[in-house]
Amino acid sequence: MALVDVRTEHRIRILTLNDPPANAYSHEMMKALDAAVIDARFDAGVDVIVLTGAGDRFFCAGANIEMLTKADPTWKYHFCLHANETLLRLEHTPKVVIAALNGHTVGGGLEVALAADLRFAKQGGGKIGAPEVALGVLPGTGGTQRLTRLLGPSKAIELMVSGRNFEADEALALGLVNQVFPAASFWDDVIAYARTLCLPNRAALAAGAIKRACQTGAGLPLEAGLALERELQAQLFRTADAKEGMGAFVERRKPTFKGC
Repeated sequence: MALVDVRTEHRIRILTLNDPPANAYSHEMMKALDAAVIDARFDAGVDVIVLTGAGDRFFCAGANIEMLTKADPTWKYHFCLHANETLLRLEHTPKVVIAALNGHTVGGGLEVALAADLRFAKQGGGKIGAPEVALGVLPGTGGTQRLTRLLGPSKAIELMVSGRNFEADEALALGLVNQVFPAASFWDDVIAYARTLCLPNRAALAAGAIKRACQTGAGLPLEAGLALERELQAQLFRTADAKEGMGAFVERRKPTFKGC
């Protein structure tokens, strides 16, 4: 059984974490996810990546705790380092990444979701939270950093030191997820949204550049961020899609993008 199932649908690469019952990640799963991200990055037939969990109960319950209890501190350090590198690779890939939270998204599962660009949750699908403090540890797969950047220090600290889990509607109010879709139509809604970001409907190269400008630029001083933005824009100005988009605007027609 593959720990990360991979399939492509309508220029959307779907990566499914698959280790029942909770889709908790091991080092083997992270290596599989790492390879799948790299493959999607290089595939010109993929515009969007959707990351989800197998079944309908869990997106991901975080790291496999039984695995961690058996490992020595040095191995655990390298495990966390590789997980950090995998999620950074997801963030650095110039294609929009959607986390489809189809079930409980807690601990390291939330940290995986935070590395996506957009997060969609299923109504009533399960709890969301960062309960690591109850284990005597911190969210160590990027949670302290990404949650703080997303929600601000005070709210992020509150959620992590309390360790409480909450429903999708509260996650939406916090700005932790972008949308909450009805359970009955959740997957269809996720795919329908993802398709709006794919060729020929959307200029996928521009969407990828927007992602790079935001993800990388957020950690830069303003002037450096503006320089990055200018360089990405200069690259886009040379594309046929930019010519098509501006031409269609002037001619008052719908553009057809080709990804070049």
